[in-house]
Amino acid sequence: MPNILVFIEQRENRIKPASLEALSKATELLRTSGGTLSAVLIGAKEIREQADILGNYGASVVHVFADPQLETYSANTYARLIAETATSAGAEAVFFSATAMGKDLAPRVAVRLQAGIASDCIALELDEKKAIAKRFVYSGKLISTIELTSAIKVVSLRPNSFSIVETKTTRHETKLHDYKPEPFDLKTIVKEIRSLPGKLDVTEADIVVAGGRGMQSEAHFKLIEDLASVLGGAAGASRAVVDLGWRGHSEQIGQTGKVISPKLYIACGISGAIQHLAGIASSKTIVAINKDKDAPIFQVADYGLVGDALEIIPEFIAEMTRVNAEN
Repeated sequence: MPNILVFIEQRENRIKPASLEALSKATELLRTSGGTLSAVLIGAKEIREQADILGNYGASVVHVFADPQLETYSANTYARLIAETATSAGAEAVFFSATAMGKDLAPRVAVRLQAGIASDCIALELDEKKAIAKRFVYSGKLISTIELTSAIKVVSLRPNSFSIVETKTTRHETKLHDYKPEPFDLKTIVKEIRSLPGKLDVTEADIVVAGGRGMQSEAHFKLIEDLASVLGGAAGASRAVVDLGWRGHSEQIGQTGKVISPKLYIACGISGAIQHLAGIASSKTIVAINKDKDAPIFQVADYGLVGDALEIIPEFIAEMTRVNAEN
């Protein structure tokens, strides 16, 4: 079995759960073999404190690049450090989570390592000679099987498609590396937009409530936020809503936005355009609320409610508030 290196993504010195999914999957694949599982963590000096967590999920070696200059993400810098770490660690497979950062980094690292790449995978098998991955294609209508036979294999895994599993052993080695800047590491930040503290990302939430043009106005999205809050989930939006300026692009769900895999997805006033369906194809359970009984969203929904979302959502909120109070 090949040695595996997993890139651990962090935001503001907090490890993203999606990276723990990738680490857990790597642990599962190496459970019965003699391969080595390493992790690479890049960020500001405070990130060192997070290294010990990774031993709980199977990492035997954690490579840490902690420097003030690395606090802000830089594609060139991060890709170089990951590729260099993979080479020095003798990794024959490099795993990423298919987040926005992971999708940006994985092909850059693959080019540096002259590796084959499979992106946004929902299933993965790995042995000494090849990797066999499955991913959605044609806007989620089909599942494609990809075989990588290159010497080094780069794989990104779709968030919420793999379980996070803690291991019984926490023994690991932490290796601190000095960051030595190179000319191509220089970067310019055009604009940095940060989400509100504590706000769930739609790609990581187990429950997502999203609204479309059927919500009729920006003000009515307060209902989407309230329902997401009472369910302990995240609020999202369709592309049409983002184009209208009602919600930010960080909440956009679909082929041109974010691809999600929650346990429960509730679409409110969303007709179900093909690009939107591509972003929700791997949701475990889909609930649709729409006034149009012929809306395409009902063709993929597990449960459907024909009616005005502005009337139905308040009833949902009231009922869930009552249930939560009783429990």
